[in-house]
Amino acid sequence: MTGASGSAYGLGLVQALLAAQQRVDLLLSDAALQVLAQECDLKWPADTTARQHVLADYFGAGLDRLRHYGLTDWYAPAASGSGGGGRMVICPCSMGTLGALAHGISDNLIRRAADVVLKEGGQLLLVPRETPLTIIHLENMVRLARIGAIILPASPGFYHRPATVNDLVDFIVERILTRLGIPGRPSPLWPPAAG
Repeated sequence: MTGASGSAYGLGLVQALLAAQQRVDLLLSDAALQVLAQECDLKWPADTTARQHVLADYFGAGLDRLRHYGLTDWYAPAASGSGGGGRMVICPCSMGTLGALAHGISDNLIRRAADVVLKEGGQLLLVPRETPLTIIHLENMVRLARIGAIILPASPGFYHRPATVNDLVDFIVERILTRLGIPGRPSPLWPPAAG
């Protein structure tokens, strides 16, 4: 998770992945921690080890299913093609992170892990939540799409007639799970039922 608005999408994704019995390596940027505090009233410890235990309690998952790594933990599996490179979702993805990835800047573990996924031919999904978009943002997205990243904007549909904000969040989470090939809750059907 990076510092774009839309923390609920990232939290919802982690919960859905854990519910689908997936192992999650969770990386949080400093800005993501600030946005989580602002948007969700979640203030997690600055210390990575302490944060690991708080996250495990928050998500109800043990270390065998949920691991948290600090931004400078260069020994984390995701930092090397030998240990990472499979699948990664950055949700939400800030324009700063997106721009750094588009230009090969790997100055923290989130960016390095994404770089590893791309170089190893894995699946990288970026979930930007920004509006309006500048030509710089669009060009960075095109550049990343050309090298294999999937750009999945946090733009929920409304044809399923959402009743709550959580319905909108779930719509995006389900789209992410579908792209990852992970079974989740049934997505709203297209075309919508007549009525």
